Amino acid sequence: MMMLIEPAEQYTQEIQAYRKEFLDCGDSMDGTGALRRFDDPQDWVDHSYRCKNPDTVPQGLVPATQYMLVRGEDRKIIGMIQIRHYFNEYLKKYGGHIGYSVVPSERCKGYAAMMLKMALPKCRELGIGKVLITCIKGNEGSKRTIMKNGGVYESTVYEPDAGVDLERYWIDLSE
Repeated sequence: MMMLIEPAEQYTQEIQAYRKEFLDCGDSMDGTGALRRFDDPQDWVDHSYRCKNPDTVPQGLVPATQYMLVRGEDRKIIGMIQIRHYFNEYLKKYGGHIGYSVVPSERCKGYAAMMLKMALPKCRELGIGKVLITCIKGNEGSKRTIMKNGGVYESTVYEPDAGVDLERYWIDLSE
């Protein structure tokens, strides 16, 4: 059984293990709301809670809800997904509404598509009618995940800070 849950204190060991696997692989932690910066997982849990509330979100960020995809049988965090409630200028062009990642040891098993499918009703609850998701050009796994969930390609843009081309996809939730 897979559960999409918000970060909580009782998962600090699992959060630390998730973070460590990414750091050990030297991989990016997309959709984790700056987990890379937090040595103490409880600090990240607290940060995630602050980011959800428009009154406490750090300056320069938009409110966002963080979720973890947890496997019930062993409590392992398989993936993380973040839903940004609305855009700032950067998100409108490059970041989109959703960022996500799957822990390296659990990739290519369909978890990203499952997690995105579970997150889309939460977007609808936030009043998001069309969801923008971007992925690095050439990331075929992420592209397939988005398209499997109804994503329609719009365009490719160059993100100068990271020096990458990003493909932009929209998922219409009104249907």
